[in-house]
Amino acid sequence: MIEIQHLSKTFQTSDGEVEALKDVSLTIADGEIYGIIGMSGAGKSTLVRSINLLERPTGGKILIDGKDFGSLTEAELRRERRNITMIFQGFHLLMQKNCLKNVCFPLELAGLRKAEAQKRARELLELVGLGDKQKSYPAQLSGGQQQRVAIARALATEPKILLCDEATSALDPQTTQSILKLIREIHDRLGITVIVITHQMSVVEQICTRVAIMDGGIVAEEGTVREVFATPKSQAAKRLVYPEGGGLITAAKGDERVIRVIFNGANATKTPLIAKMAMEEGIEASILAASTRSIGDKAYGNMLLGICGGREQAEKAIRYLRAVPDIEVEEVKEEVDRDGC
Repeated sequence: MIEIQHLSKTFQTSDGEVEALKDVSLTIADGEIYGIIGMSGAGKSTLVRSINLLERPTGGKILIDGKDFGSLTEAELRRERRNITMIFQGFHLLMQKNCLKNVCFPLELAGLRKAEAQKRARELLELVGLGDKQKSYPAQLSGGQQQRVAIARALATEPKILLCDEATSALDPQTTQSILKLIREIHDRLGITVIVITHQMSVVEQICTRVAIMDGGIVAEEGTVREVFATPKSQAAKRLVYPEGGGLITAAKGDERVIRVIFNGANATKTPLIAKMAMEEGIEASILAASTRSIGDKAYGNMLLGICGGREQAEKAIRYLRAVPDIEVEEVKEEVDRDGC
């Protein structure tokens, strides 16, 4: 188990002190895929680098399996770090070494004999789908293939914890999908704890079980992915979950009320839900913004609806939509200029 207790980190800059982390506390269970998400400057990368003390916190504690990492000697910390490895956006491969030697490198540093290191490296390259690229150099590989080599190298010392710092940010969408699938498969096969640092909601949504929203160095919100994505409470979470306006549409213009409909695995049928509501209940609704998608026969995402007819019609629409399984509905209160009905 990883316990982050009241962590703070202050950097000294030419413009003065910058508080990157402010009293951050989180608990990450063994074998979990945990997401830490936020915009640039939110403190998420500083947080993940503090877990293995690549960044020394200004205050607070990092406990892993009950051990206070801040109290370890340098020799003890080096031994413990073998259980924690990282993959990065930039891959960080040794360009003068082929794939096999890149994966062998941490094993040789750990004192493994060359033959044993090569055997282990070949097994790991097979695991990540690059068994035929042992003699290839990084420059001969695609970005996705380079990240697979980086993952194989990260797994070489049989770590208990894998830290992924924006590991898919430099990849195209299709390659991102394949890397996320690989990380999930590795997690399921090896049972390791995975911490994913990202600014992409889609990454967290696809592979994480729990998520923390970072904003200005603090944890703005934390919970299961389903809870946070279905009903975000903090403004930071709403900005990430609802990028198409973030709730900034008023429900107080004329006779219009605005509601947000969150699809969290609802059945996607051939009959559009909003059209069906209009036909069955006589509710006039306009779609103000939407970000939805179908995965198989399930719908995910959110939609902002303008409901004409005042509060009575809005409440009628909310009752109708809440009766549909796997849908959450809320009235939007925040303001921005609109003409209304």
